[in-house]
Amino acid sequence: MMEDNISAIATPVGKGGVAIIRVSGKAPLALAEKMFTPTGKTKVADFEPYRMYTGKIDGGNFTDFGLCVYFKAPASYTGEDIVEFHCHGGETVARGILKQTFLHGARSAGRGEFTKRAFLNGKLSLSSAEGVADMINGESDAEVKAGYLLYSEKLTNRVRELQSELKTLLAGIDVSVDYPEEDIEERHIEELKISLTALTESLSALLAGYATGKKIKSGVTVAICGKPNTGKSSLLNVLLGYDKAIVSDTAGTTRDAVEGTIEVNGRKFNLYDTAGVRESDNAIENIGIDRAEAIIKSADVAVFVADLTQGIGEEDARVLKMIEGKPLIKVVNKWDITKDETDTDADVYTSAVTGTGVERLKRLLYEKSFGDRGEDAAFLIEERHFAALKRAKDSLCRAIVACDSEPLDLIGIDVKEAWDALGEITGETATEAIIEEIFAKFCVGK
Repeated sequence: MMEDNISAIATPVGKGGVAIIRVSGKAPLALAEKMFTPTGKTKVADFEPYRMYTGKIDGGNFTDFGLCVYFKAPASYTGEDIVEFHCHGGETVARGILKQTFLHGARSAGRGEFTKRAFLNGKLSLSSAEGVADMINGESDAEVKAGYLLYSEKLTNRVRELQSELKTLLAGIDVSVDYPEEDIEERHIEELKISLTALTESLSALLAGYATGKKIKSGVTVAICGKPNTGKSSLLNVLLGYDKAIVSDTAGTTRDAVEGTIEVNGRKFNLYDTAGVRESDNAIENIGIDRAEAIIKSADVAVFVADLTQGIGEEDARVLKMIEGKPLIKVVNKWDITKDETDTDADVYTSAVTGTGVERLKRLLYEKSFGDRGEDAAFLIEERHFAALKRAKDSLCRAIVACDSEPLDLIGIDVKEAWDALGEITGETATEAIIEEIFAKFCVGK
């Protein structure tokens, strides 16, 4: 438990129904005695934990009528005693009460300091704290769900299981090194190699989820591409539900990528309407085509838009060449004009005018990006976790190779490095710099 009381406004700044001022530390209840006058005969010192009390809150130059609640350590968010004042919303009211907490000995909390204290007091792991930040900063339902799974220790528990297995192997290595008998060491190395291989496969399975997790966190990049005048911009507009891209019958209208964001099944998709790809003598249009190619190559999914009224030609083939190797959805657009479904390669027939096929296109975007993975599946979403797991796997791979030629004590060095790398996720071996960087992502008050 930290010696000082910290205080901050825990609700967003601005006008609202309720604002919350949170105080955590060694003696927030003593501070509350100086600021809160309960209704009736109950004294602040006699407050029952986890029960709301009504009364008057001292705001310095004014008095507010609100609520006070006491959370007793260690059964609180930070693991310390916490007092919260629930007052009427509004910047002046909340800041006045916050200022009074400072006058009574509290200091201003830093960014994420409440959650940092929770970590330091053993209330949650470092990765769980990162899950809290992901939930707060989440821009889609899926990102919030992934953050919650991280907060609920799903990844931490799995990593701790792997650390426990590594610790058992290290203990066995120490015993064999201390009691070196040639036949025993040889048998131990063979058994060790089998165990290390199994652990490496477990790490590979965790790492495999990062590609999906990254798409959940940053959104799926979708390139809407094709030759000019196939209706790419109109299709973007109907997907977004409003006019974002300029639509014209003149070929080459789109010179630069136009982007917008949609959600499908709670997951974010970043759509890019790219310039039509064709041979052109226009220098500015060619810059747009070059940018279109760069976006197509970096995209997670490509939506190739064809127009049967124009036919399929060399320019379409050029675009398809750029897409090779990527998840592809082939759209035949302007179905309201042709009503022709002779293109057997088409995944969906659409009309930006009538909306035909748009919902199917959204479903295909989801399927191409996430397959049949359930919404509640856990994914690796933090780059820091990916890097730590990758280092752990690399260390174990070195240890496996070393089993063929190196003594046990040298093999043990690589195994210990793997354990240390995993400890950066749980927080057991995280440096102060890592910890500070993580909690800097938080707002003040959390």
